[in-house]
Amino acid sequence: MISGMLFIFAPLVVGYLFSVRNKNWLNKLNQVTSNLVYIMLFLMGLSLAALDNLGDNLQLIIKFVSVFFVALGAANLLFLPLIDRFMPLQTDSSHSQLPLSSMALESLKLIVVVGGGLLLGVVLNLNLPWVDNAMEWCLSLLLFFIGIQLRNCGLTLGQILINKLGMMIAAVMIITSWLGGLVAALVLDIPVYKALAMASGFGWYSLAGILMGDAFGPVYGGASFLIELMRELVSLVMIPMLIGRKPCTTIGYAGATSMDFTLPLIQTTGGVRCVPVAIVSGFILSVLVPVLMLFFVSLAG
Repeated sequence: MISGMLFIFAPLVVGYLFSVRNKNWLNKLNQVTSNLVYIMLFLMGLSLAALDNLGDNLQLIIKFVSVFFVALGAANLLFLPLIDRFMPLQTDSSHSQLPLSSMALESLKLIVVVGGGLLLGVVLNLNLPWVDNAMEWCLSLLLFFIGIQLRNCGLTLGQILINKLGMMIAAVMIITSWLGGLVAALVLDIPVYKALAMASGFGWYSLAGILMGDAFGPVYGGASFLIELMRELVSLVMIPMLIGRKPCTTIGYAGATSMDFTLPLIQTTGGVRCVPVAIVSGFILSVLVPVLMLFFVSLAG
């Protein structure tokens, strides 16, 4: 876990050490960042194509995914807009004033890129062990560029590492996710501790799937993986379309991914002022995923 956090923050901090005064260079940097986002999405599609068949329990998994995804999303999106109302976050006006059609087109392009990678991987039956490493290198480079942009927007390290708004978003996400988990437990008639464990994934699909699968079997593991993966995919659609009007809502719904995978998209569509909020919120949620999941799992014994 600690090594994972160092992987996330090291390139960001190193990038922050670079001061770039040339506006043309900064504009080119923004363009490269956007292109890297598309590359990462395509690689994610390839990685999805390499997943093993989830087996005979697919129908039950789909039922779990449907109920949890709706319950968690409804609870999150019911309360997160209250933060936008009472603690508004100013976004970059050049992004927030884009026509809705342009935002929708941007979201569609993102989904098409992911789908293209998935389709290519399935049709060609590619064995691509290098995809995960490639995504890690791309992510490091993206975070390095974001660090440079942070340095040149006037934000201090204190604003980046300690942000009350980010803390508030994380707290609301945790509480509302648990509320959604309780609703899912009632609908599916499963133990509350299992539902709360599943509700504590906060978008970290790889870890959530592993922990739940190890504790409660392949149905819970597969469902947890898909629930959090769907959160990430929906976030890719929501962020370009809604971040100008509901930045806290979109950052919060992205969950733990707001500090890594969706961070470049948050920055490019909402402006650099959204970055400290996203980092703090995502960091808190990332740290708490294993802690909270294992706590609820321990209640089984």
